[in-house]
Amino acid sequence: MARMEQPVDVWRLADIGDQAGRTVVVTGPSVGGIGYFTALELARRGARVVLAGRSQAKLDEAAGAIAAEVTQASLELLRVDLADLDSVRAAGGRAGSVGAIDLVVNNAGVMAPATGGAAAQWATNHYGPFLLTGLLLPQLIASGAGRVVTVSSLFHRVPRSARFDDPRSPHGRGRESAYGTYGRTKLANLLFTYGLDRRCREAEIPVKALAAHPGFAGTHLALNGPFGGRARGAGAVLDAVIRATGQSPAAGAQPTLMAATADLPGTTFCGPSGPGEFAGHPQVVRAAKLAYDESAQDHLWTLSEQITGLHYP
Repeated sequence: MARMEQPVDVWRLADIGDQAGRTVVVTGPSVGGIGYFTALELARRGARVVLAGRSQAKLDEAAGAIAAEVTQASLELLRVDLADLDSVRAAGGRAGSVGAIDLVVNNAGVMAPATGGAAAQWATNHYGPFLLTGLLLPQLIASGAGRVVTVSSLFHRVPRSARFDDPRSPHGRGRESAYGTYGRTKLANLLFTYGLDRRCREAEIPVKALAAHPGFAGTHLALNGPFGGRARGAGAVLDAVIRATGQSPAAGAQPTLMAATADLPGTTFCGPSGPGEFAGHPQVVRAAKLAYDESAQDHLWTLSEQITGLHYP
């Protein structure tokens, strides 16, 4: 079995132990992003890594880049479009051939989609991961010590309430901006994490849930979505600010790697240790108060089960 590390105040990449024997699924592994560097470091240390993403070309590119750096990497590819719940269901079925899964990293996300509006944003950032995790839960249980790490964001601190509506409803949050919606989906990531961990503990299911955020990492996330034409200049400015004040995507992946490999209890939230949690070596951090609201966790859970059609054990 893989060796899990003892918790420390500030964690470093060298603290990752041997991951041989672990099977992990990482969503959103496009080259240059946080998911890519997460997958790369786990593969480097011997984990069998399933790269899960919507573009076959990008999956092939990521697998090729990892294999070029880690010649003995054990890699598999899983096509899944998290914005399409039918695609998630199909991927969940295909993933059955993987066998027991030790770790699922819900990394994929979109700040502001070019098409599909709030419904696509919510599906990619929350409902798709909620459904995929639930479909993989039997395989996580089969590992005997399953772990789910969901990547949130500093933007989870933006919402002032934990009220959630069905994003498909015409009576939803109306004129909320794509970036306001992004913050709410990132709060949802934490509500999901804490709700999942609590349910697993209460049901004595051997799976724990943790979360991480990358601080300000230069992944070009701000250039995704609506920043085309005249608006692209605003996206470029925001992207430049993030890259100037934050850290590299490789460094941004380290809180996720800490949550994925360190000996930490469920509900642990990992983020950068520097001022404002913008950058720095990862450590355990606290989420916004709203994330710990169990009634909000339960409300979102019920809504998520209704929208996805999946009921967890």
